[in-house]
Amino acid sequence: MKDAIRGPVKAGAIALFAVGMLLFLLNPPSLSGAEGMAVFAGGGLLLMLLTAWAFVALAGEDGMSDAEFERLVARSEELAREPELRAETQQFDLIVAEAIDALPEEFQRLLDQTPVVVSSRGAENRAYGHYFGDTVARDNFPDRIVVYQDTLERDFGYDPDVLRAQVERTLRHELAHHLGWGEQGVRELGL
Repeated sequence: MKDAIRGPVKAGAIALFAVGMLLFLLNPPSLSGAEGMAVFAGGGLLLMLLTAWAFVALAGEDGMSDAEFERLVARSEELAREPELRAETQQFDLIVAEAIDALPEEFQRLLDQTPVVVSSRGAENRAYGHYFGDTVARDNFPDRIVVYQDTLERDFGYDPDVLRAQVERTLRHELAHHLGWGEQGVRELGL
């Protein structure tokens, strides 16, 4: 429900801001005297603060808390270290592992230092996957790839082969971001 309201509210806020700016430009306040200048400066400051507040409020919360993300990373690393735990894993986790194994060896080595995490918060983020980090060329932030199980299963779960293909495509897409490709460049690659 929250997602259904967010779009129209954002559009309304943007329209309100645009109309307010248009009215301000068409009918500017009088700047005669200190009182006019104070009203102008105060109005500008108020408009700036309200706009900043509106954009932050409409942007919503971050998709996943750092604690939740770290828990998912720790679980993924635990599964990688202890193969006997694989019996407890879900089928989707195995599909992601198969997608990693299907990558060329050079790309698999890149993922040795980049955790691939399965999350069920894709609907909140409106995505099949996300890359977090600052590319393989820089090392200022930790790199992570998130594959969203809920959206992938929702859209492709009707056929196991189609789901496997889309998980692999999503993984390759996020890996291309890790290599430094922007969104348009990744799409031009066909991912």
